[in-house]
Amino acid sequence: MSNRTTLTEFLLLGFSDVRELQIFHFVVFLVIYLAGLMGNLLIITAVALNHHLHTPMYFFLVNLSILDLGSISVTIPKSMANSLMNTRVISYPGCVTQLFLFFLFTAADLALLTIMAYDRQVAICQPLHYERVMNRRACVQMAASAWITGIVYSALHTGNTFRLPFCSNVINQFFCEIPQLLKLTCSDSYVSEAGLLAFSVFLSLNCFVFIIVSYVQIFKTVLRIPSEQGRGKAFSTCLPHLTVVSLFLSTGFFAYLKPTSSSASAMDLMMGVLYSLMPPVMNPIIYSMRNKETKAALKKLFVWRLFTIN
Repeated sequence: MSNRTTLTEFLLLGFSDVRELQIFHFVVFLVIYLAGLMGNLLIITAVALNHHLHTPMYFFLVNLSILDLGSISVTIPKSMANSLMNTRVISYPGCVTQLFLFFLFTAADLALLTIMAYDRQVAICQPLHYERVMNRRACVQMAASAWITGIVYSALHTGNTFRLPFCSNVINQFFCEIPQLLKLTCSDSYVSEAGLLAFSVFLSLNCFVFIIVSYVQIFKTVLRIPSEQGRGKAFSTCLPHLTVVSLFLSTGFFAYLKPTSSSASAMDLMMGVLYSLMPPVMNPIIYSMRNKETKAALKKLFVWRLFTIN
């Protein structure tokens, strides 16, 4: 396979060649996928059915859950199917689609988390202007901008990656990702994509700095609140978002900024699992456990469901 015109498929890295371990991997990923699926669907349903949660913060949370659903649905099912059928193959169009969608959901996720930090800053630092600044039209425009950013960014990366010629089709990861694909190219033009990745890291750091600055302003305002109960309530609305941001950025930065190995690495595989699966699965758990309003809405949903069944 001297170039990409003759390349029709890629081989993904399997977790094991032992059949029993392949079945075990299938079961583990199935449990993870169902947990992520159920958690995010519960968040979406609870917010949709509870009119008290029809606020900007929960509107963005629903968008985050949709992005998380898309993110895990892009990577896990294919890996599960490969383990079940004892194969490692993913078609060339399938790899392009997987890379495009995963990058779309990830980039939009980061943009949305940055918008949610701004929402919390306005809510706590400028409460009298909150309804005017975060009106329905502004919220829809912000959410749409996050999705558009993900689409444009993903199209740019995907197109720039797959225009390169590939000398190998063995991807050292359980899904198609840019760093592993770049190691398969047989052209010096990979430098342009490496530069694009560096630009991505730069933009990610800018989002991170914006989030940090927002929380510095939030903490300054919260510490000036005289009531301890008021400070606790303000912190409780920020803690889930701050935890989600920390989880998302720490796993992503560690996965992409660590030195890459030329051969298959258990560390690369493990980091792929952490940054692609952990945030989407943990986000609904974090928001449901650390947010009283979300917990109340979920309890109300379960009580309503049980009453309906009875």
